Amino acid sequence: MADRLPELLAPAGSSDALLAALRCGADAVYVGAWDFSARQSAENFDAAALQEACRLCHLYGAKLYLAVNTLVFDNQFVLLDALIRQAAEAGVDAFIMQDLGAIARVRQICPTMPIHASTQMTIHTVQGALEAARLGIRRVVAARELSCKELETLCSTGMEIEVFCHGALCMSVSGQCYLSAMVGSRSANRGRCAQACRLPFTSCGDPEACALSLKDLCSVQQIPALVQMGVASLKIEGRMKRPEYVAAAVTAYRQALQGQPVDLEQLRAVFSRSGFTDGYLTGKRQKMFGIRSREDVTAAKQVLPKLQSLYAKPGKRAALHAKLELAAGQSARLTLADDAGHIACVEGDVPEPARTAALDVQRLERQLSKLGDTIYTLAHTELTGEQGLMLSAGSLNAMRRAGVQQLDAARIRDNTPVHTLARPEPMPIHPVRTEAWGLHIHAREAAQFSRIPSEQYALAGLPLEQWQPDSPVPMEKRMLMLPRFIEDEAGLMSRLEEMYSKGYRHLLCSNLAHIPLGRQLGFVLHGDFGLHVANSAAADAYSQLGLSDLILSVELKRGAMQQLHSPVPSGAVLYGRLPLMLMRSCPIRNEVGCKQCRHALTDRTGRSFPVYCTGGYAELLNAEPVYLADRLEEWNRMGFGVLLFTTESPEQTARIIEQYRTGHAVLPERYTRGLAYRGVQ
Repeated sequence: MADRLPELLAPAGSSDALLAALRCGADAVYVGAWDFSARQSAENFDAAALQEACRLCHLYGAKLYLAVNTLVFDNQFVLLDALIRQAAEAGVDAFIMQDLGAIARVRQICPTMPIHASTQMTIHTVQGALEAARLGIRRVVAARELSCKELETLCSTGMEIEVFCHGALCMSVSGQCYLSAMVGSRSANRGRCAQACRLPFTSCGDPEACALSLKDLCSVQQIPALVQMGVASLKIEGRMKRPEYVAAAVTAYRQALQGQPVDLEQLRAVFSRSGFTDGYLTGKRQKMFGIRSREDVTAAKQVLPKLQSLYAKPGKRAALHAKLELAAGQSARLTLADDAGHIACVEGDVPEPARTAALDVQRLERQLSKLGDTIYTLAHTELTGEQGLMLSAGSLNAMRRAGVQQLDAARIRDNTPVHTLARPEPMPIHPVRTEAWGLHIHAREAAQFSRIPSEQYALAGLPLEQWQPDSPVPMEKRMLMLPRFIEDEAGLMSRLEEMYSKGYRHLLCSNLAHIPLGRQLGFVLHGDFGLHVANSAAADAYSQLGLSDLILSVELKRGAMQQLHSPVPSGAVLYGRLPLMLMRSCPIRNEVGCKQCRHALTDRTGRSFPVYCTGGYAELLNAEPVYLADRLEEWNRMGFGVLLFTTESPEQTARIIEQYRTGHAVLPERYTRGLAYRGVQ
């Protein structure tokens, strides 16, 4: 067993949920502010509420983490700067963040603020965690799709590892979902997810099937294993949930950590989707799918009144030692000390000679133990000084109240970090690049390059396993595309060493782990859109990590892309079926099995979304390709254009590339402009 229990981290989307978390025993709480929160639909906390939340958490001896875990656009940094300052002044204990540009801004304005890497950063391997550490990040919130064995490997890095232990699971690996953005311009990376995945999708024509809806996570059975491996924090999902849910979940996991029995039926009743799953943690990713049924809703209504009692009164967090000193003719002196070393001393009335019964320890204890509306319990009472004196109950009560107020203030003061603030540097400005326009081609299969003359593109990307020695692509233009979700990092490193020895020099990086893997071997590094470069500061940060060019976020509008200042060439996806989801649990295998797979899901409108397996994961592609060949003149300020080929034949691939080279566009029967013109919320 580990030397210490992990932190129990609770969600709070409202002040009532915050109270529920603290009163039921949370060690830390995470909340969102008025902006830059991945749960923008929660009540969240304005500046005054955030300050009060910090005060309350620090009174309880708990930490308060602020989720600043969305992508930030260049025109929002003034708002971000204000939030950083206000949160630092309020005494927030750490920021949970996704955007490297925003992280760099925090480093400038508040260098003392600890940073936790959000699960939106898709960190799931040792190299990803170590790269985060090199960036000065203190804690990694691991991807929710990892098994206990994989989490144990992450813990071995020495980084603080935070693990989701309970609550909703997204079908897509966090940070790699564009479904809500593409369907309705509501970006999951911007805190506006519309949960389109909970709507009907099917691979077999069942109009009621919800093939992308997972059950909620429950890891009560895995708590001993998670404690043993040294997980730093157990995180409950649920900033959109009711206070009763927060109370039930915190209570259950506090019991589990203490080795006590847990009422799983009550936990399921307050909120679940046809029950729970622990499939990711066990590595048995079957029977993970479920929806919120009418029975689930009915069960919740039945348990809510009972759960309210869990947080109706302040939780008791500190034991008090009380000492009252009495002397004739002198003011009474009460000293209160909690078990954390905080001390309060107050003076009261001058005691009088006792007319009947003198004050004794029993009566004193009776008055001082009236602590019902505080976080304290009375553990020990001592009465010293002269005998035969008395104080009224009112006088004792007043001293008790004054002493408790002093202790509260001392606890808040000692538990509240004092941060250093500084002026930020100006946003990076780089000259507009004038390099010749080029095309970068990313294909799924080697055959898609068979009919393309090499002079028609600057770089050609293929999955690592697709490259063959006899490829028509010149070696100097070949780019290795790595798995977007890595199951065997050591094996991948070995394979990269082999490919480097054969002359391959270009590597596409779609998550943080790819960067150190390629950097160690001397590859020329290219940044994929999965890195979410959405602002100039992020482009600057990734260039400092060694990337030679960057594909900007597909959620940026055209104008924002062309105005973004990058020290390295930046490109945009101008053609292709965007991968909407990166899935470790295959929805088609769950619904009909692999033998019946037709590589597509159909939504309620009848649109067909291709699904393809790659290694240990599947990708859901958009129903229509992005097509912009007829508007190329609007993109001439970009460093390069990116064309994604997935379902196209070699002949189709050649025709489309020719259209983008010449501008002689032939609009497909069905296509989309993506998000480049409509943008996202």
